[in-house]
Amino acid sequence: MDDLEALLDLRVRNRHFLKPFEPVTLDSHYTLEGQQGILQKVQHNWETGSGYVFGIFLNKEDRLIGRVSLSNVVRGAWESCTMGYFLDEHSNGQGFTTEAVRLAIGFAFRTAELHRVQAAVMPRNVSSIRVLDKVGFRYDGFSEFYLKINGLWEDHNLYSITRERWHS
Repeated sequence: MDDLEALLDLRVRNRHFLKPFEPVTLDSHYTLEGQQGILQKVQHNWETGSGYVFGIFLNKEDRLIGRVSLSNVVRGAWESCTMGYFLDEHSNGQGFTTEAVRLAIGFAFRTAELHRVQAAVMPRNVSSIRVLDKVGFRYDGFSEFYLKINGLWEDHNLYSITRERWHS
């Protein structure tokens, strides 16, 4: 909750930039109460082991510039999760997302003891695909009308990395 105001600022500043890549959100999402609810859910997920969300901070400035999440954690025979991430528009192209994704993968395999991390990316999101390639994700296939993004069912490329293929 210490980062509540920084998270709200990040989300408000990047609302239009991220809109083409995210599900439709209500205006209440861009309020202090809306972000507080999200952080409460994040905390609950950590406590139950069903998801892990990390802020991406610039160390020198201690400024929140993005987020990477490991969601939909399923245990048992699957031992896997899905990954999502976003970065402030003005921080793109500097390697921050790649570093954050790499660190989150390390957490997934070492600390959370997961076996597989999956990510789905719209084919036109070349920057995000490049991040996954750099970290070692493999292309698994194409899924038509996979997620409802910005009000439209969008095709996605599916990627994954397993503990066996990961190189810390």
